[in-house]
Amino acid sequence: MTRTTTLKFPPPLTTIPENNRLRLFSGSANIPLAQEIARYLGMDLGPIIRKRFADGELYVQVQESIRGCDVYLIQPCCHPVNDHLMELLIIIDACRRASARQITAVLPYYCYARADRKTAGRESITAKLVANLMTEAGANRVVGMDLHSAQIQGYFDIPFDHVYGSPVLLNYLQSKRLEDLVVVSPDVGGVARARAFAKKLNDAPLAIIDKRRQAHNVAEVMNLIGDVKGKTAVLVDDMIDTAGTICEGGRLLKAEGARQVYACATHAVFSPPAIERLSSGVFEEVIITNTIPTPDAKQFKQLTILSVANLIGETIWRIHEDSSVSSMFR
Repeated sequence: MTRTTTLKFPPPLTTIPENNRLRLFSGSANIPLAQEIARYLGMDLGPIIRKRFADGELYVQVQESIRGCDVYLIQPCCHPVNDHLMELLIIIDACRRASARQITAVLPYYCYARADRKTAGRESITAKLVANLMTEAGANRVVGMDLHSAQIQGYFDIPFDHVYGSPVLLNYLQSKRLEDLVVVSPDVGGVARARAFAKKLNDAPLAIIDKRRQAHNVAEVMNLIGDVKGKTAVLVDDMIDTAGTICEGGRLLKAEGARQVYACATHAVFSPPAIERLSSGVFEEVIITNTIPTPDAKQFKQLTILSVANLIGETIWRIHEDSSVSSMFR
């Protein structure tokens, strides 16, 4: 089920003045989210023509003058990843050649983020490659949400604003008034994220799952550090892909005596067999956001989808008005 977040900010303006240089455009990856963001800002999405040649090549044309404007392009690079990434690069290039004053790429979901360093040798650091591609295409600034690794911000030689989806998730969890909470990190790498999450939930206790990964998208849960017996456990991660990690974690928590288990993640990638795993009864509720569109075929009884449109809309407005973005999370 889709819920509109109750996270509130003072409305920036009822309508954008005609002489304002802010322009908002969307790629094809998540148009409903872009429309929500536009409504929050009190404006319309700019018109874009998209066509494909017979061989699959994409053609893009911006259908209004953006000369001297500050342009914000909304495009999560989700499935099909390569198509949506290429579309974003082409739109950036089109805006640059149309003499936009500044181009900001707004990526609710940053693709190729999992290869952020060399671990086995002779492999690409794709997170850096994507950063280079956007910069070379003509982006002047990037906004990302819940990066898989915070160090990716350092791969850019242009300003990068890292926005967190946790205020929306926390707001929803607090409204449920759950008792005896313990926040759980599904692996050691997510401890900082889970600790920050727990702090906002009245300093809830923290538990950590020790996980050994044998291959990509294959997780083996080994151990639990912390006490969850008789408590409501909230597993927190940045994304759910095949759901192997988070479901194995949920089973371990149940085996260790957790009364209820909730799963929270910002990005619902949901590659097969994620839906079968998540709907198997391990979780009381699976709470995600709409950074990535979730079609009806990927929805199930335990799923709750929260909107991050207000959060991203407020971020865009604050950047445009040269005010603080980080103060939103204090």
